[in-house]
Amino acid sequence: MTHRKGTRCLAPAGDEAFNALYLPGELTPHSGIYRCRSCQRAIASLAGDPLPPEDHHPHSITQGAVRWQLAVKAPAR
Repeated sequence: MTHRKGTRCLAPAGDEAFNALYLPGELTPHSGIYRCRSCQRAIASLAGDPLPPEDHHPHSITQGAVRWQLAVKAPAR
């Protein structure tokens, strides 16, 4: 799970990008912090880079497959 201190640096957003799930190795659509939907492990990834592969971190059978979801979207440059 991602954590933050205070609310001054983050603003709520209704962007549909936060609802999408991405496969391991898929190109990152938006720079930001992504979390594994199954185990909550978080990573940072830049737009255009591949998301970490399936074997990035181990999962038990009960956790299911790795699926990345955008948690914090970085501002566009």
